[in-house]
Amino acid sequence: MSLLTFGNPVFAVFAICAALGVLKVMGQGWWTVRQMFAVNGGYATPEDADAGLINPDPRPGQLDPHEPVERSRRMHRNDLENIPAFWVAGLLFTMTDPVAWVAYILMVGFVVARAGHAFAYWTAKGHDLRATFYTLGSLSVIAMGVWVAVVGVMSL
Repeated sequence: MSLLTFGNPVFAVFAICAALGVLKVMGQGWWTVRQMFAVNGGYATPEDADAGLINPDPRPGQLDPHEPVERSRRMHRNDLENIPAFWVAGLLFTMTDPVAWVAYILMVGFVVARAGHAFAYWTAKGHDLRATFYTLGSLSVIAMGVWVAVVGVMSL
């Protein structure tokens, strides 16, 4: 059986987790746009405040920061700093044919940790809670990376 097919339960779990990561990254971008429309501002670049179909009535201050927009941007940036590493590490990890229960814990653990991180960030919970979720997700990806490196070295 090929390791990169849905017949491999480890790959299937990775694919589900990776797809959830795609949806989170893309969804966060759209949530940022929604927040900009809600406040009619928080735009990122000067041309965003020019008159056009999307901005028919430009007004001063549209380039000023708005906390709901900025929070969503920060969340999106954080996703872009963390989720792609999972995609790469998870795919390489899957190719090592790991023990299924280990893969499930690391991959599902990453997704759960990212969901907790998003909840803590969105609801402005304390930094300690957000950092705990970040740490759990990060350790999952690091463990997969170490596993891949060890398997790679041992196969030389």
